[in-house]
Amino acid sequence: MSSDKSSDQVEENHVPQPERPSREDAEEAVRTLLRWAGDNPFRPGLLGTPNRVVRAYEEYFRGYSQNPYELLGRTFDETDGYDEMVILKDVPFASHCEHHIAPIIGKAHIAYLPDIKVVGISKLARLIEVYGKRLQIQEKMTAQIANTLNSVLEPKGVAVVI
Repeated sequence: MSSDKSSDQVEENHVPQPERPSREDAEEAVRTLLRWAGDNPFRPGLLGTPNRVVRAYEEYFRGYSQNPYELLGRTFDETDGYDEMVILKDVPFASHCEHHIAPIIGKAHIAYLPDIKVVGISKLARLIEVYGKRLQIQEKMTAQIANTLNSVLEPKGVAVVI
């Protein structure tokens, strides 16, 4: 598999991507939810809330703007016969459940047995972050990380535990 996949190609369901709403549309949606909850989005304490919520969503879901295959694009072949497992444990992550948009906080562990290519250890933590910063379920995130590592590095084996 090529390592120049786009985020659209990574999605397993191949569902067409709808047009992205404007920032103004997103802020209006927050105002709608505030009204639905029974409050007045135009009262002084809530005036800035739509903007703050949209900025927070930009942070929570920044993984959609990052391509995990490009992240792992720089690999190294200079392994000098290294034949031990590469392991990164206890990487904290924060994500959001795709069913309720409720926070998911946990730790991830990655291991792979290199064949020819290796990647800098910090890239493994960033790979967890890219997939964590998307609406997720634990099982999907685990598979996405493992499949991306397998595709790019072509190791002898991969293990991911969330």
